[in-house]
Amino acid sequence: MCGIVGYIGDKAVDTLLIVSLERLEYRGYDSAGMATLNGGKLGIRKQVGKIQILKEILKKKPLEGQLGIAHTRWATHGEPTTENAHPHTGCKNEVALVHNGIIENYAELRDELLKEGHILRTDTDTEVIAHLVEKHLNKSLLVAVQKAVKRLEGSYALAVISIKDPDKIVVARYRSPLVIGIGKNENFVASDASALLHLTSNMIFMEDGQVGFIAKRRVKVLDREGRPVEKKVKIVKWHLLGGPQKDGYRHFMLKEIHEQPAIIRNTLQRRISQGTERIYFEHTSITEEKLPSISRVIIQACGTSWHAGLVGKYLFEKYLRLHTEVDLSSEFRYRMPVVRGDTLVMAISQSGETADTLAGIRLAKSVFLDVLSLCNTIESTIARESDGVIYAFAGSEIGVASTKAYTAELLALFLLTIHWGTLKGMLSKEEAHEMVEELKKIPYYVEEMLDNQKEVLECAERYYQSSNFLFLGRRFNYPTALEGALKLKEISYIHAEGYAAGEMKHGPLALVDEKMPVVCIAPKDSVYQKMISNIREVKARKGKVIAIATRGDEEITKLVDHTIFIPPIREEFSPILAVIPLQLFAYHVAIKRGCHVDQPRNLAKSVTVE
Repeated sequence: MCGIVGYIGDKAVDTLLIVSLERLEYRGYDSAGMATLNGGKLGIRKQVGKIQILKEILKKKPLEGQLGIAHTRWATHGEPTTENAHPHTGCKNEVALVHNGIIENYAELRDELLKEGHILRTDTDTEVIAHLVEKHLNKSLLVAVQKAVKRLEGSYALAVISIKDPDKIVVARYRSPLVIGIGKNENFVASDASALLHLTSNMIFMEDGQVGFIAKRRVKVLDREGRPVEKKVKIVKWHLLGGPQKDGYRHFMLKEIHEQPAIIRNTLQRRISQGTERIYFEHTSITEEKLPSISRVIIQACGTSWHAGLVGKYLFEKYLRLHTEVDLSSEFRYRMPVVRGDTLVMAISQSGETADTLAGIRLAKSVFLDVLSLCNTIESTIARESDGVIYAFAGSEIGVASTKAYTAELLALFLLTIHWGTLKGMLSKEEAHEMVEELKKIPYYVEEMLDNQKEVLECAERYYQSSNFLFLGRRFNYPTALEGALKLKEISYIHAEGYAAGEMKHGPLALVDEKMPVVCIAPKDSVYQKMISNIREVKARKGKVIAIATRGDEEITKLVDHTIFIPPIREEFSPILAVIPLQLFAYHVAIKRGCHVDQPRNLAKSVTVE
């Protein structure tokens, strides 16, 4: 989940690399480093900690040169230390490289290199690649990298430079994303396009097994057999909300929470045609003719996107009568699912690069199933490898804890349900119209909640020192309970668990006492009275209850310790409103605990390793 960037051209290389690297810090922030070539000499700066520390070092000891590579790390093999930080070099310091991925056979390669007399100085899997390249280096760095990667098992995105071949950066990709940016008398490479969009909109997306190089005026890509590949240059222009600036907010997470009304409003305008209210999707691949042949959907996703998929299950089964399963991608890829041709696999991923979700897509396609993906990143690997794609249009999300991407995924699932429901004849035009009109109210409702955070702040003040939380929900808001618990544990480091409220009696109730805050998501819906019963069970054990309830619900206020109100809305759309106060609660608790909200410990935004 590390971030890679490289540049060759006439600009100040260290400044350009730092700016691009900062756009990749969501991928990891345990350590950062940079290597440049200048006058035949290799210069390296690296340091444990965030990119800002490297930035300060470069102010005192700048790196000049005509080309360079840089890296921000999320540790897999070896602790976050300066020695383990990238770039890595070989014994002779003739080669420097940066790497995203995991080399699964590195122990075997390490033993082999040590027997040959190589001196390895770090605990990382990456260092063996540098020694392998140096071992094969004669004059051509490209050939040396080609020989080295043939020995690697696992995943890698590489950018390599050498004093023996000082006019190029050699790049290679296998199961980790890598994109080449095309400029005028300059070229770039990065882990994803977001790091380069301020520099160029012309991109080449490398595919698995490809190796190549970038020079000032030339780019070359070869397939795994060494044959030249004619790569199409794609023009990537993202006109989406969000970006790498905080725009006056204290944290990216807070900014992204406040962007949600505009994202929802813009998506509705983009997806719903004026006048006819026809819902429009660009690349779904599931046509009106094909839809009747689908009788089963498997949704596979990770983390927050998995929670969105759970909401999708309730929607698809209620309105489309489609048998729907929701799997964690890390399990789906190994469980050998029993499938037939009537099965559609749907993948959900914010980044479009999630390694386990991508593996699930490849599993589905290996048994000839159609794959429809919902992701937020245009031209991501998942988008390119799927038969159809729905973009969430949430814009760049920098905070590690997903907020706006989650609500954007929910909105896409709402719209897809209405769209398919009308195509299948299971929703009348009148009901579809009513649902669309209800969706149009959501941006205003979210703005209303963001403008009045008094109840959320009071709860955060009261409970930020708690050690444990339970989150309870039923039906459409069972996934909301899971998401609320995940947000709290991600950024405040408080142990929190989400449960289907009906499961309380099967174990979790034993945890409830006067020290246990329990968040109950209880809007006025079809399971409201069941939630009231669950609240009474918690109160009978002296638990402290925070209720997420429908505005005007006087009954619930008499039963609970704190109430946070949301506007009234159709039951199936309530998750998009109920999650807003939970996002805010997690944020304010984390602030009071002094946690790093945007970059929580041990986590990274884009999970590109298995």
